[in-house]
Order: sequence, then C-alpha cells, then structure tokens
Amino acid sequence: MQAKAAVNEKPVHSINNAFASKFAKSMFLAICGLFVLTFIGTRMFTHIDLNLYGYMVGTIVFLGGFFYRFIAWGERPPTKIIIKKGIKLLFRKSTPKTSVEHLATYRFIWNRGIYRWTQHVLIGWGCILACCVTFPLVFGWMYFTMDDNGMYNIILFGMQILTVPADGIIANLSYNALNITAVMVIAGVCMVLYRRFKNMQARAEQKFMYDFLPLVMLMLVSVTGLLLTFLNMFMDGHGQPAMSLIHQWTVIITLIYLPFGKLAHIPFRPLSVFAKNYREYYGEQSMKKCKVCETEFVSTEQSKDVVEVLGVNDIHFKTEEGYHLAELCLPCRRKYRIAQFSGFPTHEVKVKEANQNAKG
Repeated sequence: MQAKAAVNEKPVHSINNAFASKFAKSMFLAICGLFVLTFIGTRMFTHIDLNLYGYMVGTIVFLGGFFYRFIAWGERPPTKIIIKKGIKLLFRKSTPKTSVEHLATYRFIWNRGIYRWTQHVLIGWGCILACCVTFPLVFGWMYFTMDDNGMYNIILFGMQILTVPADGIIANLSYNALNITAVMVIAGVCMVLYRRFKNMQARAEQKFMYDFLPLVMLMLVSVTGLLLTFLNMFMDGHGQPAMSLIHQWTVIITLIYLPFGKLAHIPFRPLSVFAKNYREYYGEQSMKKCKVCETEFVSTEQSKDVVEVLGVNDIHFKTEEGYHLAELCLPCRRKYRIAQFSGFPTHEVKVKEANQNAKG
C-alpha cells in the first residue's frame, strides 16, 4: 500500500528545482531584474552609451561575485540565525535610528575617534555617491540632454525629472559629481595610509594584499577619473582616449575584486542593523548570568544560539562542572583558559580582573 501511495504521489514543482543551486537562482533573478530595469530605463534599449559597455560587464561580474560570497557566508549556521531573526525584527521602532547610525553617520566609528570617523565618512560616502551616479548611467537608467535654449535636462527611467540652467549650481554639481566623490575618496585614503604608517598597532597587523591593495585600487580609480577631467579641461582632450581606457580597467578590476577582499564589508554593512536589533531585542527579554560570577553579560537567547551553533559544528565546550564555556562571561572565560594550563581553578576566584569590562 505504501509503495502504491508513493507511486501515485504527484511530483512537487518548485522554482528551486530549475536551478543547480541557490547561488544560480539568485544570480539569474538579479540579472533578470537588471535586464528589466535597463529595458525600462533606456526606453527599450534606444538610449545606450556603448562607451560604458565595459563598466556594465564589470558590474555584472561584480554581482556574480557578490552573490557567491554572500551565499557562502549566509549558509554558515551563525549567519543563518542573524539573518532569520534579523528579518523578523526589521520593523522595530529602533530600526530607522540604527540604520542611520550604522549606514549614514557611522556613529559606531565616532566612538573610536574623530580622525577614524572622518576617513570612513570620506571613503564610505565617496564610494556610495559614486555608485549612485555611475550605475544608473551604466545601465541607462539615467542620462542627460541639452536644449538649444541652454537648459539642462536630467532623465530618469525615461522621465524628465528636472530641467535646470546649464550654467547653474545643480547642473555643475551633476557635471562634477564624480570629481567631488573622487576628491573625497582620495582624501580618505590618504588619511588611512597616514594612520597605517604612523600607528604602531596598525603597522604590526597590516598586510599589503589585504590592507593596502584595496586602498591602492580606490586611489587609482579616483586619480584616473580626475585625470580624465583634467585632460578634457586643460589639455584639449590630448591623451583622453588612453586615460579613459586606463580608468575603465581600474574600475572593472576593482569591481571584480570588491566581493572577495576587504572592501566586501561595504555591501555587507547593512546586515549590521540585523545584528544590532538582535542584541537589543533579546537583551530586553532576559539576560544570561555567568555561571561563575553571576554577572549578566549577554542575552539568554544569544547564549542559547551560541551553544546550538557550536553543537551543529560538533564543537563542545563542556566543563568539568557541567556547564558550557559559552555560559561564562569573558573575564571568567579567560580565567578558565588559564586554569587549563596552570592546574589552579582561577575561574573560581571571586576577584574581578583589572580588565573586567574588556570587550575581547
């Protein structure tokens, strides 16, 4: 009977069965979305700038790399928990404030010092604004026209959204938007390089390929972009074709590299809002007390999730006393590690460390 029932069962049809993996499906949907937006923005492909074709290809490759990196990262058990619970908590009242602090004002970096905050604002907003200008131009979502009467038209998705004097402030800001962002990025990169050469801790920890290469690439993109403007304005366009090609290649290489290096934290940054909501919400519900000193150090939910994630990876930190190492606060955890080497149960000593409130 069971065999007969199994034969009569109808196959379950799902869109997931049409793709080899989640990565393939996500990439396909993203490219389809880009195609539709480009079709609409260019009025059925009638307004396409072929000079930007290389940037378009680089952007599509960037999207492929980004989805690959994101899915590989998102499939990890800890990330799955943050994303799943973060989506449920997305509509908290504190989400707008958290989003502004993490994605716009960089409040979390302000606490580390004005210098570091300034360099992050310059590089972060320089890159974001440049992308907001470049990508719509590359895919034909936005373009500009000039009337015979000297008026400048800004076209977005085939709709004329703004008409301004060609020599006015708004028009000049439009002409020089990428120049402004290039200056911002160059200033920010110079500040970072100065700090990395002067700060002893940064000098000890930095690596050329991971820490310096992204800065060099951002500098090359910005400098070659400014040189294009310089050649057009002061050199009557001499050398402009060669410099245009150099600039295009620096942008394409940077886009392809971006998902796989240190710069990947730029597109991943919005997920920090999920993490902040997760900590705040479950911290308001109940806090976990350390099994040794009984200090509240983390939310009960987060402690439970840590234990579960370690169990999924077959990692068990059970102590002789019967509790999990994740149920100890950081100072007591450090004491416990010392106890394993010294043989003396230092984690049972009811004396606070000098760095009791250390964050690492």
